[in-house]
Amino acid sequence: MNDNLARSWERSYASNAPKQDKQTVVKVRKKSWITKGEKILYSVVAVILIAASIYVVSFASSTDSLNRELESLEQNVQHQKVTNEGLVYEKKQLERPERITRIAKENGLKIQDAQVKQATAYNNN
Repeated sequence: MNDNLARSWERSYASNAPKQDKQTVVKVRKKSWITKGEKILYSVVAVILIAASIYVVSFASSTDSLNRELESLEQNVQHQKVTNEGLVYEKKQLERPERITRIAKENGLKIQDAQVKQATAYNNN
């Protein structure tokens, strides 16, 4: 009995219900959080920031390489100064009058005057 009652109610409801022949499609447009112009503006700013950061990193890298090269050259200059000072000292030791007279005597030269003077050159400008 309950079955028949439910079926009859279903039939009566279906006959009384309004019929929907036409279905209209409604397009719902979502408003985005960011507009197109803002997206373009943010993209341009992001590209500029990336380009600036790449420039800063490359500039720092080139500056660092120049500093390393400069330090290497300064180290070479210091080494050359030490070598030059050593050679100047050796030159002064080799040009001592006592050494010259000793070598002269060893090679059989006779010195007439006992005084050996060191000659110096003067530039007349």
